[in-house]
Amino acid sequence: MASTSVTRIVPASPDTVWDLIGGFHSLPDWLPYIPQSVSEQGGRARRLTNADGEVITEQLTSFSSEERSYDYAILHAPFPVTGYLSTLRVHALPGRPDAAEVQWSGRFVPEGISDEEAEALFTGIYRDGLDALHTTLATA
Repeated sequence: MASTSVTRIVPASPDTVWDLIGGFHSLPDWLPYIPQSVSEQGGRARRLTNADGEVITEQLTSFSSEERSYDYAILHAPFPVTGYLSTLRVHALPGRPDAAEVQWSGRFVPEGISDEEAEALFTGIYRDGLDALHTTLATA
């Protein structure tokens, strides 16, 4: 099983960040390459459409407002991996009420590519996503 994790400090309080990203269906609010999220299974799943029109179906596996985190699994996607599980989490920074640390991590089993190639793919997705989040918060 391969894994990767990307962390970024963003210019907003942990509560402000969580208010923006903590909704399982809020990706279009801060992630430009996901313009659409449709709720399924009573809100426990989402069908995402990326900028290229590809569909990604994900299922929420755990959620904690108190810990400012949620976990999800990919059920269907155009990625060369299986068994994908991911966590999105917001951490407070001691002495920094105007900033937060956001961590996006995942583990998965590559199919037809190496662990390193799969890790590079998701590292890039997470990094670009957290860069977009930073931009969204900095211009708010």
